[in-house]
Amino acid sequence: MGPSAGVTRSTLRQQIADALRDEVLAGRLPPGREFTVKQIAEQYGVSATPVREALFDLSAQGLLASDQHRGFQVREFTVADYRAMAEARALVVEGLFRNPAERVAVRPEGLASIRRRAAEAVRAAKGGDLDVLIGYDLRFWRELGQFVLNPYIADFLARLRVQAWVFAVHRLRRDGMDENVLWFGHEELVEAIARGDHEQVHAAMRSYYAHALAWADRLEAREAEGDGERTGEQNAEGGAEGNADGPAGPGSAMPSQPSQPSQSPESPEPSRSPESPQPSQPSQSPQPSQSPESPQSQESPGHCA
Repeated sequence: MGPSAGVTRSTLRQQIADALRDEVLAGRLPPGREFTVKQIAEQYGVSATPVREALFDLSAQGLLASDQHRGFQVREFTVADYRAMAEARALVVEGLFRNPAERVAVRPEGLASIRRRAAEAVRAAKGGDLDVLIGYDLRFWRELGQFVLNPYIADFLARLRVQAWVFAVHRLRRDGMDENVLWFGHEELVEAIARGDHEQVHAAMRSYYAHALAWADRLEAREAEGDGERTGEQNAEGGAEGNADGPAGPGSAMPSQPSQPSQSPESPEPSRSPESPQPSQPSQSPQPSQSPESPQSQESPGHCA
């Protein structure tokens, strides 16, 4: 394989990974959705090799689970997972600002762009526009992450950020967004960083993590209540079926077929935004990803609850 072929395959691998990541972040590939290398390769009209590599990349980032016999599945994060993400982020960020001169280098020339991302993220959050919020929030934290001197810490925080959105996105679409769910502290945080006010940075981050854990508490209570209701319904249905079908019980249902992934991966940030990318076209080989974020370059969490 010549150098150009290697570059082409590597680029295609990244394009496919970016397109599928956008689908997951936008909620169009929901948690639990299953698919195979063959399905994705046919969807994009490409060979299996770059698809397999892209799917393993997303698995390494924690977005997909892989099974030797069943293929790949969008990972289902639990409330307990989300709590662990929040705790890990809190510990790392607190450590960064314990001795910021050694771990963080704020570049004034980079603050103007971060302020714009912060303002757009807050505007989208208050307006309830989840797609735009995801895009600007990821950009906000990615650009803040450029101030972190240790690239391994920045990469770790970036992956947690994406995973937190994967946990949150389908719940936000289901339940809606308001001030009890979303965090609006982007602007206060960036101004504290610009002033070098480490105490205020800590206060802003503590506010964020408290907000996140409060949302997790409400989700946990809601899901526990829903589990109790479903158990009661199943017990009632089981009694009725036992009377109707006798000791043998009803016949077993046929297993459902794996769902197909969405046919048009798009960026989570709509094209109407002045800075947002154009969505990729359906049923074509994916174009270079226009997602506002790539896990390799994203930064720490800071979205909603």
